[in-house]
Amino acid sequence: MMTKPLVFDTALDNFESDVLQASYTIPMLVDFWADWCPPCVIIAPLLEQVVNEQAGGIRLAKLEVDAGENMKLAGRYQVRGFPTIILFQNGEEQGRFSGAKPASFIESFLTEHLR
Repeated sequence: MMTKPLVFDTALDNFESDVLQASYTIPMLVDFWADWCPPCVIIAPLLEQVVNEQAGGIRLAKLEVDAGENMKLAGRYQVRGFPTIILFQNGEEQGRFSGAKPASFIESFLTEHLR
């Protein structure tokens, strides 16, 4: 049996199944990022660290907004700056934050928003 990775890339074409449908089973954190964005580079390893520390209790989908048609998703979720991290559960947004934050902030955000 193949297990799904805790951290993976997603795109417009598979966002519905990768994130929204999957969020009915496990909370999904989505990192809307761009490679030209220094705060995106700073927060990426911290997000991965926090997700890995959750030991399978949450997954992280990374969405590069400049790749293909992914900017449409940024528009759909009214993402105004990068990085923006959105938490999905049961197909719905549960919370979001923007900018580079320390791991302690990410952990507190998850504790506050996960039900």
